Amino acid sequence: MTKEPDLRRTPLHDRHVALGGRMVGFAGYELPVNYTGGIIAEHLFTRESAGLFDVSHMGQAFLSGPGAARRLESLVPGDIQALAPRRIRYTQLTNAEGGILDDLMVTKLDAAGDRLFLVVNAACKAADFARLREMLPDLRLEILDDRALIALQGPRAAAALERHLPGVSTLSFMSQREFDWRGEKLFVSRSGYTGEDGFEISIASAQADAFAGALLAEAEVRPAGLGARDSLRLEAALCLYGHDIDETTSPIEADLAWSISKRRRAEGGFPGDERIQGELANGVARIRVGLALEGKAPARDGAEIVDGRGAVVGRVTSGGYAPSLARPIAMGYVPPALAAPGTSLALIVRGRPLSARVVATPFVPNRYFRSVQA
Repeated sequence: MTKEPDLRRTPLHDRHVALGGRMVGFAGYELPVNYTGGIIAEHLFTRESAGLFDVSHMGQAFLSGPGAARRLESLVPGDIQALAPRRIRYTQLTNAEGGILDDLMVTKLDAAGDRLFLVVNAACKAADFARLREMLPDLRLEILDDRALIALQGPRAAAALERHLPGVSTLSFMSQREFDWRGEKLFVSRSGYTGEDGFEISIASAQADAFAGALLAEAEVRPAGLGARDSLRLEAALCLYGHDIDETTSPIEADLAWSISKRRRAEGGFPGDERIQGELANGVARIRVGLALEGKAPARDGAEIVDGRGAVVGRVTSGGYAPSLARPIAMGYVPPALAAPGTSLALIVRGRPLSARVVATPFVPNRYFRSVQA
């Protein structure tokens, strides 16, 4: 594959190449889609043990100033003020029409809510940071371009990471702590986008390769690329921005109502609150669902969804082969009347209908770690 001339490289680029990574362009970066073993092997190894993913293309930033948590709530429907220190919230930046500009993770770093840590999507980070500066000019936005982000995901991730960061295995899901490694400060969260237990480690770019090498020396850990990351998040029924969610999609349509607390539903005070409150009260015209296909052929993003009469009722937003299930699966939007598990539908692929049925999600049960204190 010809390398695009303007692609950026992460601090782990040389290691990817040395490991045999098949490099592709993604969100403006050159990243490995897979290594020599292939996507399916990387996917299954992550489910069984621990996969190491380079997610340094994501945007990282500190947002700070008096009332930062309260002020950020003017842009997102998530309840940031209610977070305990070092706890994480998944939420969305919404526009005036209630559409999703991006989804992000927010960590509240102090009890007062004056300091937040943000992780946003790579393709949206420039627009996200510009919006934050424009809409919250009284706050300080510190973009962390000098830090890499490594995701260690899988049931043996905690055991492997514990050898390098003692105490990390006691973290509960959606919490964060700082750790020292060879004199370097690491921001470690117990989170990820695979449906498995795991961690995301923010580390100075200069130390990232050495840290990744130390983890890859552990028997439980192997490198994994974009391909496995995508198939894992699809099995977990997690949204991919630009596919399952975008500026036209509301959090309620996307089946993300769980991310909006009772207080925020009642109070509003975020862009598009009128639409979102209306959908919570009165329902939506379409809803994201999981689809299990019969046979072996997959349906990709954009495939039409048709009902039993052949009428187009929606479109696939994500689809592919699920290695854990040894079958093709997909997600897409359909009217609520067709959203019940067991509903028979068809997906049009190359002009041919493929039989499918609506199924409950996630497709593969989540295995997030929750401590006794969580």
